[in-house]
Order: sequence, then structure tokens, then C-alpha cells
Amino acid sequence: MGLFLSSLPLWVMGLSMIGGSAAVAMICPLIIRRRVSLEEIAANNEVAGFKFAVVGVVYAVLLAFAVIVVWDKYAEAERAVVDEAGAAATLYRLFDALPLDREAALQTTLSAYLDTVITTEWPAMEHGRSSLAVSKALDAIYQGIIADSTVAQQGALAVMEMYRQVDDITHARRVRLHLSRGVVPGVIWFALIASAVLTIVFTFFFGTRNLRAQILMTGILTAMTFIGLFVIISIDYPFTGPVRIEPQPLQNVLTNFRDRQPHTPG
Repeated sequence: MGLFLSSLPLWVMGLSMIGGSAAVAMICPLIIRRRVSLEEIAANNEVAGFKFAVVGVVYAVLLAFAVIVVWDKYAEAERAVVDEAGAAATLYRLFDALPLDREAALQTTLSAYLDTVITTEWPAMEHGRSSLAVSKALDAIYQGIIADSTVAQQGALAVMEMYRQVDDITHARRVRLHLSRGVVPGVIWFALIASAVLTIVFTFFFGTRNLRAQILMTGILTAMTFIGLFVIISIDYPFTGPVRIEPQPLQNVLTNFRDRQPHTPG
């Protein structure tokens, strides 16, 4: 459900979540007032006020914790993309140490990997999936380095650095694939939604003489509560929907690869 909601346009998700929940909550005081008199409800105001303060603080802490965690994971996904692009750029330049034919072959393989990530895996990550074509392209990079017998002649340090950069690319890819599936566990979603509903329902134990003011206050509280949930859903899947991470760092590196003139024998 979270993946589906995060894939919707922001205005659709906001209208359905915030506007819909606020409308339902604002109708409830009207229904309650028709069945229960103001005097009966107002008798709870003093005691319920103290209890509601505790309920509100507990839910605010839970909501703030979820927002911080989701934002931290969103930033981690962004860093993973940047790290992947940086490792690819470094590896491309390390291939300059190879003979010209091997250099061109491995650089072409690396460019093909980035191109496949952008065109194939990025759309797949919108649905929380990976791309087999990207895995094969990454395997081709490893195999190209391993199979090249001339690499050993370039020195142990160059070999170690090439493998380290490929490992960094692999690690960054695993991080973004993992985070593309969402970071908020189901039990946390249950706690957030159930607590939001209970917090709003708690306001129905209060009563004011001005029914319109009470309805308006209930709507505002509901809207503010679901705005927090709206933010969490919007960034819980960092590669899905309008608020998503784009492959721009990878695209920039790939563009630099293509603009760079390959070495040609003199």
C-alpha cells in the first residue's frame, strides 16, 4: 500500500490522505453531538484534557522518530548513488593504465553498466525491483579485470585499487536496491496509523458550545497528523513517485565518459 501511495502524484496523495481523513474526522463531531448532549461531553473536558496531553506527546514522539529515520535513509540512498558514480569515474580512469585495446574494452563495459542502470534498473526500482541486465553488466566488469592477464603487470597497487572501486560500485548498488523497497517495517506502519486514529478519536471526548469551532479544530488536528504520515510515505520509497532520487550523478559520469576522447595508437 505504501508503494502504491508513494507512486501517486503528490496532489492526489495529499488530497486523499489529508483532505479525506480531515473530512471524515470533521463529520464525526456532528454525529456524536446528535446522539450525546453537550453537557455529557463537556463533563469530560477537564480530565480528558490532561490525558490528551500525554496521548499527543507520545504520538508526536513516535511520528518524529519515523520522519527522522525515513529522512536519514533517503539521504543514505542519495549518498549511495553519488558514491556509485564516484567509484565508476575513478575506475574509468584507472583503466588508463592498461594497454590501449584493453583500456577501451573495459571502459566500454563500464559505460554499458551505467547506461543499463539508468535505462533499465531505475524504472525497476520504482516498483522495488532490481534488473538482471545490470547484474550481468557488473559481472562483465569483474570478469574483464580478472581475465585480463596484463593487469598483473601493472602492479599490485593498481590491481587492488581497481577491485576496490568495483567493490564500492557493488556495495552502493546493493544499498540503493535495498532502500528502494522501503525502510519502514509493517509493524511501525501499524503503530503510526493506529496511533493517529486513536489520537483523533480521543478528541471526540471533548465538547465545546461552539460546534463549528470544535469541528474546525478537529479538522486541523487531523490534517496536521496526516501531513506527518504524508511526508513519511512520500520519501519512504526514495526511487518511487514525485519525491524521488534521480540518476543524475550517474548520467553526468556517463556523459563525461562519452565526451572523453579515447586513446588511439600513434
